[in-house]
Amino acid sequence: MALDAAARGLSVVLAEKRDLAFGTSRWSSKLVHGGLRYLASGQVGIAHESAVERGILIDRTAPHLVRAFPQVIPLHPSVSARDAALTRAGLLAGDLLRKAARTSAATLPRSRRISPAEVARHAPTVRVAGLRGGLMGWDGQLNDDARLVVALARTAAGLGARVLTRTEVTQATGAGAVLTDTLTGRAIDVSARIVINAAGVWAGELVPGLTLRPSRGTHLVVSQQAFGGLSCGLTVPVPGHFGRYVFALPAPDNRVYVGLTDEDAPGPVPDEPQAAESEIDFLLETINLALASGLTRQDILGTYSGLRPLLDTGTGTTADISRKHQVITAADGLITVVGGKLTTYRRMAQDALDAGVAGRGLACGPCRTTALPLVGAAGRAVLGAVPAPERLVRRYGTEAADVLAVGGPELNRPISGTTEVTPAELLFAVRHEGALDVADLLDRRTRIGLSAEARAAAVGAAESALAG
Repeated sequence: MALDAAARGLSVVLAEKRDLAFGTSRWSSKLVHGGLRYLASGQVGIAHESAVERGILIDRTAPHLVRAFPQVIPLHPSVSARDAALTRAGLLAGDLLRKAARTSAATLPRSRRISPAEVARHAPTVRVAGLRGGLMGWDGQLNDDARLVVALARTAAGLGARVLTRTEVTQATGAGAVLTDTLTGRAIDVSARIVINAAGVWAGELVPGLTLRPSRGTHLVVSQQAFGGLSCGLTVPVPGHFGRYVFALPAPDNRVYVGLTDEDAPGPVPDEPQAAESEIDFLLETINLALASGLTRQDILGTYSGLRPLLDTGTGTTADISRKHQVITAADGLITVVGGKLTTYRRMAQDALDAGVAGRGLACGPCRTTALPLVGAAGRAVLGAVPAPERLVRRYGTEAADVLAVGGPELNRPISGTTEVTPAELLFAVRHEGALDVADLLDRRTRIGLSAEARAAAVGAAESALAG
């Protein structure tokens, strides 16, 4: 929203209580998906919106951060012929969504049936007994969700937005807000013609009477070694729940994320949600249905959980609540946006800001974010020519060479044997990305902290970067 508003020529202040991407934004599956799941429940509008936004990200605004990504559903005996046929039909519908969103097959290939050998090539540890092949579809995958947030904030700042971290909003109305610097305690009154509450799962704390129903989504972090070099999203149907899956998703630093759950999370909202033991058991049991040798708790490097800011409808389970975002305008003009998904963040921002502009009758430029490249973005050919390792280009785009230039060879070697991240990346985060402490560096600008062992080995390097 800060980026959209700044791009329209408005004066903007963004207040983050803690760091960029401190909350739910860093706890996703890192997928930019075309909304296939929503077709199964008849939510064609949300599915189409997701496919359109996926195309914008992967082709125009963040091609350095999003790549085409194959997802494979192995067809074991537990997947009936009927369910396989329905799933294949769903993938074909997804192909139609891609075409309707004007994303080419060169960017996202068509779905297809694949052989048992091809399933095993993409997912070497899959159980081959009874395997009758698989179904492959394509979607988008983010290198890292927190890096997307940082790129958005930096792009907004480049257009004039004031991006303030460690700045809590203690009061908000449609005419302004009271901001408190959490480092000094100083309070600042800010008048504004539009105030948008985009506090996610905490949004209800600023708006009396707004009731959210947080839903916890948990992932396991596992070493790639346990999956033998997984190169696709291994997609395993949850028994008895057609259309619901557990995914194993390859990730940077030779990791795999296994997720995800959808659990009611009542009560006070924690700063950092924790996985329940039952969720860990569920994820292990489900993913193991497809593996020749099952994962155990000893294979888990860490876990992470995020809370979806769903509007309470008073009925059903959290899985039944629509992921369509809601823009709500209070009597005093304060605008709140809740719900939604990572993939459709840009459209959420546009709709909320459009509501504010219309409500206040402001004169400003049109929304430009459908074609506004984020910091580091460029065409595939340009990105392929950046003089830096591919790993860095996927994280920084055209700025990858700037990261290399931060220091000599000693700063461009991995911090430890448990991560590929270099001291140069930590220094770049301090100098250019607003990192203020060790947690900013290890838990958000990089994701080293998803493994406790890797985090412990990197603390010294983080402290050196902050000192230098």
